[in-house]
Amino acid sequence: MTDLATFQALLTPEGQTLLAELRDYDPADELATATRLRAAHDAPLVSAALAQAHLRQRAVAKFGTDARRMYFTPNGVEQSTRATVAAHRAARMAALGVRTLVDLCSGIGGDAIALARAGISVVAVDRDPLACAAARANAEALGLAELIEVRCADVMEVDTAGSDAVFVDPARRSKVPTRGVARSASARGGVRATGGRIFDPEAYSPPLSWAVETARTAPYAALKIAPGVPHDALPDDAETEWISDGGEVKEAVVWFAGASRDGGDAPRPAPGARRATLLPAGDSLLGAGLPDPEPGPVGAWLYEPDGAVIRAHLVADVAQQVGGRLIDPTIAYITADRLTETPYATAYAITDVLPFNVKKLRALLREREVGIAVIKKRGSPVEPEELRRKLKLGGGPYSCTIFLTRVAGAPTMLLGHPADGA
Repeated sequence: MTDLATFQALLTPEGQTLLAELRDYDPADELATATRLRAAHDAPLVSAALAQAHLRQRAVAKFGTDARRMYFTPNGVEQSTRATVAAHRAARMAALGVRTLVDLCSGIGGDAIALARAGISVVAVDRDPLACAAARANAEALGLAELIEVRCADVMEVDTAGSDAVFVDPARRSKVPTRGVARSASARGGVRATGGRIFDPEAYSPPLSWAVETARTAPYAALKIAPGVPHDALPDDAETEWISDGGEVKEAVVWFAGASRDGGDAPRPAPGARRATLLPAGDSLLGAGLPDPEPGPVGAWLYEPDGAVIRAHLVADVAQQVGGRLIDPTIAYITADRLTETPYATAYAITDVLPFNVKKLRALLREREVGIAVIKKRGSPVEPEELRRKLKLGGGPYSCTIFLTRVAGAPTMLLGHPADGA
């Protein structure tokens, strides 16, 4: 782990020269590269530069080409919001009329960058001196230093009064003992640094209850939480938005509209509302509080709702859109007799509805010369890879999508293909 003094050395001309030389280095050649560079530079600085180059390569998945200019810590790469998701959240803040914001538990500044690019002046606060140094360096590297002020402090001791909004991104991994807030194991429920995710919102650092009370004092606030948070843990006076990017659920955000004030063009967060937003297109579904649809027989079409829709408990809203029904009261698959376009679910044309039987399935696929099978499961104990091995598919020219699921409580196989023919 790079210490603060060595990190600061990366910002010197010598450190910048090393980072520039390592811009496109191959980690497979690290030993030879390190040996060559250590002949001309101090070993600790070379090690820090190599570590930073590796972190930048990892961060491309979240930050795109910006990662080549940015600075990271291992925890910063792991916990930072993907840039597309941060940009969506920042755009919503700006649309609400937010112009000043306090970013609590700011880490290496990923969210602060998105907020600043949306025209918002940010005070970024974190307790970790190394994360703060990286956040300052990132603001400078991306030309946003005038809009981002970084403070190294305990977030629970920061006065947020006077800002238009507050954003809190608590630590949700036990391998991170602190993030913006001083804490001990006894004070935060005895969470051990085991390296896993934290599922209890009160074991976040800071805990969700503190973040909620802080949010309620601001005109607007957003709390980033794990998408698997239990719905009964969500505050009734806030809107919760589940966000997916490229079909993968990334986070949930709890939105508060506290003190009465004039906002921007966007609707204010609605207390108790549930929303699913799908990036990169930006389609956003606000729940209408519908009851679950009645189950019924499998029709010609099957709809697989986006993960954000499922997490937000909005399957009923999508079923209403497509005129569909559930295949089983406990399964989040929708079926319908006709195809209706919706951005909130992927549609499949269903060709066969069969009781689960591996032998019959294998024979059917061979008869149809299926060489490629996409296997999905929901409500089935069978693992897709286990079934794939048993099917022993040959090199046939055709493809098929297989759903392992339940229909009216019975183990069932549904065969079909995507509506778009892919």
